[in-house]
Amino acid sequence: MAIKQIRLSSQAKDQLVRLKSRTGISQWNILCRWAFCVSLAEATPPTPVEIPADSNVEMSWHVFGGELHELYAALLHQRCEMDGVDTADATAVNRQFRLHLHRGIGYLATPNRIRSIMDLVSIATESQVA
Repeated sequence: MAIKQIRLSSQAKDQLVRLKSRTGISQWNILCRWAFCVSLAEATPPTPVEIPADSNVEMSWHVFGGELHELYAALLHQRCEMDGVDTADATAVNRQFRLHLHRGIGYLATPNRIRSIMDLVSIATESQVA
């Protein structure tokens, strides 16, 4: 996997701080996994915008993915292929990961979307019911 370190933007850090207080989930990496998956579930690719790495929140790929880091890598590669991103280009894959991660954090941080950990569970189960 080409992604070694993940550094979040200041805006994403602030959004995660609010999510931590609402959900009681204290680890950045767990909230980031939720955010990444929420973004992957969207039909459209993320908007290609510049995302600064200007916060002090940083984690390794293995910390982000935990025991399932290979699964998250496979999901990212599959999504890149679906969106026409060259998976042989490590920079392009890394960029797509950052775009998905930050888009997902933004979705979760939308005002009144996540008020408790139960709202996260609802997001995960609503797509399974439909």
